[in-house]
Order: sequence, then structure tokens, then C-alpha cells
Amino acid sequence: MLDDDTKTPAGRFAAFSSPGYRAYWIALMLNGFAVQIQTVAVGWYVYDLTANPLDLGLVGLSQFAPALLLVLVTGSVADRFSRRGLMAVSLAAEAVTAGVLLTVTTLGLATPLPIFFAMALFGVARAFYNPARQSIVPNLVPGAHLANAIAANSTASQFATICGPVAGGLLYAIGPNYAYGTTVILLIISSLVVLFGVPRQGRPGSRGPAGWDTLSAGFRYIWTRKPILGAISLDLFAVLFGGAMALLPVYARDILDVGPEGLGLLRAGPAIGAIIMGVLFMMRPIRNHAGIIMFIAVAGFGVATFVFALSDTLWLSVAMLVLIGGFDMISVNIRSILIQLWTPDDVRGRVLAVNQVFIGASNELGAFRAGVMAIWIGPVAAVALGGAVILGVAGVWAALFPQLRDVKRLR
Repeated sequence: MLDDDTKTPAGRFAAFSSPGYRAYWIALMLNGFAVQIQTVAVGWYVYDLTANPLDLGLVGLSQFAPALLLVLVTGSVADRFSRRGLMAVSLAAEAVTAGVLLTVTTLGLATPLPIFFAMALFGVARAFYNPARQSIVPNLVPGAHLANAIAANSTASQFATICGPVAGGLLYAIGPNYAYGTTVILLIISSLVVLFGVPRQGRPGSRGPAGWDTLSAGFRYIWTRKPILGAISLDLFAVLFGGAMALLPVYARDILDVGPEGLGLLRAGPAIGAIIMGVLFMMRPIRNHAGIIMFIAVAGFGVATFVFALSDTLWLSVAMLVLIGGFDMISVNIRSILIQLWTPDDVRGRVLAVNQVFIGASNELGAFRAGVMAIWIGPVAAVALGGAVILGVAGVWAALFPQLRDVKRLR
């Protein structure tokens, strides 16, 4: 982490006073747009090709599996080598995989297997990119600006989540090659921005032989630091029992009767709430009682999920989704700052690699849980039960991890 300096400017956009962070943020935004455009294009292309919903699930699995299989390697690499260089190389590798998708589309192959292969390679690149991307932030800004930087990162990601799919849909409508070609260009630019705009960093850790102790250090560190274990597991179980996002198509068609246009509005709700909260964090960061606020946010997430489950009115459903996104942003922001502050630089990559896998697993398993429960007891009961369980998780975790609950300041 950069040394704190009492002369560093404070304010709503304090993190952007660091030139290296400005370049990092631009690359983050470009990458976010590229990933969203590609996601839309791949989904449409595969479904047009096979008309099999299972193939859409295989696309997601192809991307997630590498992060799970390589978790002991990716974090260690981020802790042993240049995080800036690792980001640039990973982004370039993502551009190569987007180029493969462009080639497959141009050739008009009638099988989705090359798509799955390309997405698996893309997942490998992302598996190395994410720990480096997350762990480098404290190296780019003073400690006093870390909260501002994390809020700005989350806002950029949510902005890309809203606007990227729109851009992807428009480009795909013109032609799939335009969508994939734009993805390639954005990823190449993003890699160059990191390479030439983000300053060189010292080696985060030793480059000696990597044994089992080195590779598994992230898991051991999380297990022995109960506040970090509590923060990561709290998010894991809250997302696992969320489930509202996975069943939005069911709500749009069968419960709210709003069609695909309404589904787009529903999907935009959480991102809108997250962006609003992210901007508020940048303007007025949390100064005190961070732990209590995080648990209240998780409880609010559960209440909003429960109300959404019972709603049969579009405006109330959208309002609850906006609250879900806002409460989630509060929890994510606080947890991200605490993990960054409580984790030494030499193991930060490995800890964040484990955290990233937990996030991915909870999203995937949460969607599966919601789908299975919807079949057993119906979608309304499945989502409502999830919201009630989240409330219980917040209470139990507040009792199990008092050090996390009693955290005051995010510095």
C-alpha cells in the first residue's frame, strides 16, 4: 500500500488524484464493457445455434471452472510476480480468446464446441486477471483513499453492467462480428492502458520455489483470521440464499406479466441501486460503525428480497430490486475494504483469489438453489424463503463474529 500522506487531496474523487489509479480505472471500465458485450453476443449466438438452454449453462460453467481449478495457482502468481504485468498479459489473453470467437463466427461453424473451448480459455485469463486486479489497488492509492477507490471500482463495474449489454445487443443486431470485433479492440486498448499507464510495482513477494505451504497460504490465512472468514462467508451465504436475480425471467413472464421489456427493467434495478450507492460512498464514505452497517445492509438485503418475492406490482418489484442492489453495494464495499486492509500485501492475491472463487460459487450455486426450490415449492416461496434465511444468516453471523460486528473505521 502507498504510504499515507497528510498532504494527499481528499474529497469525492480522491482516488483519481493518483495517475496510476486513473489509468487502472479506465482499463477496468473498458474491460467491463468488453466482457458485457461478449457475454451478450455469446449467449445469443449459442442459443441461435442450438436452441438448447443447457448450452447457455455450459457457457457459464466453462468460464467458472478455471477459477475453481486454478485457485491455488492464480493467487500465488499475483503475490509473486508483477500485478501490473499480470493484468496486462491477462487482458491480452482475453483479447486473443475474443479473436477466436470472432474467427468461429466468421467461419460459421455449426457446433458450439469451439465456443465452449474459447470461453474456457477466457475463464483461464480471467482467473489470473481478477486476483491481480483486486490486489493491486492498495499499491496505487494512499491508504486514506482506498475506500474511495473501491467505491469507484464498484461504480465502474455496475455502469458497465447496465450499458454494456445494451451496446452488445445493438452491435449483435448489426452483426455478430461487430460485437466480437469491438470486444477485441476494447480488450487490446485496456491491456495497453495498464501496460503504459499503471506504474511498475515492486515484487509483492518472494520468487522462490512455490511449495504447498505457499500455494495454500490464502486458505490458511482466511481460516485463522476469523473477521476475514466471517466477512467472506457472510457474503457467500447471503448470495447463496438470494436467488431473486436467477428467477427474474419467471417473475417477468408469469407473475408480473411484463414481457421482455419489463425483464430488462427488472435486471437494471440492482445495478441502478448499486451505482447510486457507489456514488454516495465516493461523496460520503463510511466514517464509523462499519461492522454494524454491514450487518444491517445484509439484513436489508434479506428484507428487500422477501418483499420482492411477494410483490405482484412492477413498480414495487423494481423498487425492491434497486434496494437489493444498494444494500448489496454497501456490504460488498465494506467487506472489500476490510479484506484489503486486514490482508498483508504478500498474501493479498491468494486471499482475493479464494474470495473470488467463493463469490463465483455462491452465484452459481445460488441460481441452482433458487431453480430447484422454485420447482419444489414455487418461485414466490423460493425467493421469500431465501430472503428470510438471509435475515437469519445476518443475525447468526453477528453473534459468531463479534470482531467483525464491532469494526468501527475503514482505515
